[in-house]
Amino acid sequence: MPTLDLPSPEGQLISYTMSGPGDFPRPEKPLTSRKVYAAAHVVPVMTAENVPGAPAQLDWEATLAYRHELWSYGLGVADAMDTAQRGMGLDWNATQELIRRSAAEAAAVVRSQRHPALAGRSVRDLIACGAGTDQLDPAGVEAGGSGLEAVLAAYQEQLQVVEDSGAKVILMASRALAKVAAGPEDYLLVYSQLLERAKEPVILHWLGPMFDPALAGYWGSDDVPAATDTFLQLIQSNAAKVDGVKVSLLDAEHEKQLRAALPMNVRLYTGDDFNYPELIDGDEHAYSDALLGIFAAIYPAASAALQAYDAGESVRGREILDSTRALGKHIFAAPTLYYKTGIAFLSWLNGHQSGFQLVGGLHSGRSLTHLAHTFVLADQAGLLRDPQLAAARMTSLLKTGGLA
Repeated sequence: MPTLDLPSPEGQLISYTMSGPGDFPRPEKPLTSRKVYAAAHVVPVMTAENVPGAPAQLDWEATLAYRHELWSYGLGVADAMDTAQRGMGLDWNATQELIRRSAAEAAAVVRSQRHPALAGRSVRDLIACGAGTDQLDPAGVEAGGSGLEAVLAAYQEQLQVVEDSGAKVILMASRALAKVAAGPEDYLLVYSQLLERAKEPVILHWLGPMFDPALAGYWGSDDVPAATDTFLQLIQSNAAKVDGVKVSLLDAEHEKQLRAALPMNVRLYTGDDFNYPELIDGDEHAYSDALLGIFAAIYPAASAALQAYDAGESVRGREILDSTRALGKHIFAAPTLYYKTGIAFLSWLNGHQSGFQLVGGLHSGRSLTHLAHTFVLADQAGLLRDPQLAAARMTSLLKTGGLA
């Protein structure tokens, strides 16, 4: 196994010998014990102007190949989400094309039966896409009725794009709505009209301010219990139109309480990238399904854990998920919104993209020391599939940064 000199969190160079990849085989049949989606990132064209403010130019071959990689392990893909840099470099024009291309690719997978782990699955099982309002500049949206109308129109435009693609709809949180809403009643007004308009049940996404500070006070209150009451009122009044809720508040106890309060037909898709092992494992009452950004980084282990749950080996499933927890906490450490950097970094180390870049210059969102520890934790979790390649790429990055 390769040995590298890596910067430690204390600022010293330490010698680290890699452990090697884990044994995470692809499933030979569909996963059934939990319903899961991995929120995938996007790969830019390496010669593009990948700097803040530049229009996104995506490497479609690499971006779609990554989705096939996730599908081959039996996982659904959540696309055009915050993991794909919605509101952080991925503009609406590129987002529309991403939705259409990914959904078309999923439809082709269903027709071809390319991946045995997806046999019998529908397009909506394979792909769910975010519909939001990021074609609006929140700074230009006025409070009051006209602002709410603008938000609703933007949501409806994106809802139409996702529905036309054949993907399941994820109604994302809206920065513009957070700005113009006067209180809980405005959230209920906008979301109720969207749910009435939706052709199929959707996933509602509650993204916390640790992921996006502009979403503070979502559902009309900074008080989480009060916001939860509004959220539940919406769901209970429209349960037939809600497939599930994705909650990204990094609060396991809140998620368990919300899970217990949901109508029987509504799933709780955990979005907790810190506490997912215990939430997916569940308790004597219930478990959470998953829609997670961290699954885009740990998908071989996540698939192996779900295969264990399918086989009735819940202890083994929990052990595998627990073995990735330290990596998840590190990648999603504050400032949490830069977790995409870690997702793309592991994609690069594993050979899924030719360079370590993100649209909008977001590859600069973490320090070399942070990335070096990401490397160590990923290796210890068995998630660096080609140690020689990963070591060579890590070494090249250290040299560029003056550390090797």
